[in-house]
Amino acid sequence: MREPTPLSDNRGDASKAPQLAADGDGASQGNIPRRNRLGKIWRSVFLASTVIGIIALTLLMFNITNGSLGYMAVEYEIEPESLVVDGVPVENLPSEALVKILEDNLTRNRFRTLDRQTPMQERTQAELVSLVYDNVIEPKVLMTWPLIDSLLREDEIRQEVSREYPKAELFFKVWFTQDLWTSPQSSNPLLAGVRTAILGSLWIIFITILFALPVGTGAAIYLEEYAHDTWINRTIQTNINNLAGVPSIIYGMLGLAVFVRAMSVITSGALFNIPDATPDNGRTILSAGLTLALLILPVVIINAQEALRAVPNSLREASYGLGATKWQTIWAHVLPNSLAGIMTGAILSISRAFGETAPLVVIGASTYITFDPQNIFSKFTALPIQIYQWTARPQAEFHNLAAAAILVLLILQLSINAIAIILRNRYSRRLV
Repeated sequence: MREPTPLSDNRGDASKAPQLAADGDGASQGNIPRRNRLGKIWRSVFLASTVIGIIALTLLMFNITNGSLGYMAVEYEIEPESLVVDGVPVENLPSEALVKILEDNLTRNRFRTLDRQTPMQERTQAELVSLVYDNVIEPKVLMTWPLIDSLLREDEIRQEVSREYPKAELFFKVWFTQDLWTSPQSSNPLLAGVRTAILGSLWIIFITILFALPVGTGAAIYLEEYAHDTWINRTIQTNINNLAGVPSIIYGMLGLAVFVRAMSVITSGALFNIPDATPDNGRTILSAGLTLALLILPVVIINAQEALRAVPNSLREASYGLGATKWQTIWAHVLPNSLAGIMTGAILSISRAFGETAPLVVIGASTYITFDPQNIFSKFTALPIQIYQWTARPQAEFHNLAAAAILVLLILQLSINAIAIILRNRYSRRLV
């Protein structure tokens, strides 16, 4: 048999306990300065990261703003002041006066050619102004300067223009104007705008939201609330997680193969007898919206799953205890309490889709288009495509236009995000 431990040994161990506790307290107190130093170091690292991020954003905004303002030297074939009628500038003249200017200053063959392309009576006032500038006034931008050079080197710029371009006019140009929002694309940088691109982007993002948000939320509800832990469901979940990291251009290739080619009869509108629709041309707004919807769908599903998972199970069990069915529990309790998280993920996904370029290039977005989209089966361009097209051109004035268009893109993106956040917060407060 094992002999009992002597009482003296137990008393000895008990007497050592206060000493061990005192040693532990001493070691803990000795580590306090070290922990404080580590805390200060990590605090400095986090502060430096925040400062670097703010500096990067500030430099980005400075670069964009610097390119959207500044001096510009322009030379005209015919001075715009010589075409003023009764004190009214060319931009504000009625259509009849603009047609008269074209008749008086163009050759008969040139006027007939323009009239055959689109009859003058059917052209809008803005289109006639563009024709007058392109064919009569013919402004030519000789040189542009960014904002900083315009402010710091104003005298040097004036001397350079008077010396090298004596017939040119120098004036301070603000590229980010109301006309930029309301004018269609043009080969003349002084008349070019992003109206067509804005309408195209809004049409595309509408289709994207209409498809991705309900489908993604529905898939998340099934996987989180209904699906059992089987190898098929685990495989589906793994593939969804992997698809969230696939490069966007791969989705562009998928959209090209499925929506533009395989489903061209539907996406072109030929199946619905849409005027001017051709079965072989599926490069439409519908194809673009569905492609971007596939792009953000995995992210929407994952974020919605996380939001559903955050709802405590006690809420579900309480609902079941009162006799509610599974769907009643999901609809009345789980979804309302997870709505804020679902909307947050949707907002981030929509912001990504709004600024995407690669998928739209692959499926065939137009780089130069002057007419506005009429429906989801129209040809299209988008703001990122427009910016890319302008930055790829060698003329400096189109780079200034691209900087102003970036400001338009940022404003639209922030506006869409702000509207979504306001709706989310208002609906969340209504549920409380």
